[in-house]
Amino acid sequence: MTWILIIIIGGILGWLASIVMRTDAQQGILLNIVVGIVGAILGGLLLSPLIGGAPITSGNFDIMSLLVSFLGAIILLAIVNLFRRGRVR
Repeated sequence: MTWILIIIIGGILGWLASIVMRTDAQQGILLNIVVGIVGAILGGLLLSPLIGGAPITSGNFDIMSLLVSFLGAIILLAIVNLFRRGRVR
């Protein structure tokens, strides 16, 4: 049951991050899910020690874990855009 919630919440967070980074037209549902989950892992590694909270991949679904995962997805999309286009946005 936790994996289903991680996929659903990861897809929503990946979609929201793609809207913020203006890459929504290039991504589909599957890529939004991947961005959300990988962004959650990245946010857990980079942001959890700095601001606290745990990513959604640990099974926590509180406000701080959603924020860490969302910021991780934005960082992931910024890195991808940097290598793809040569700029962040």
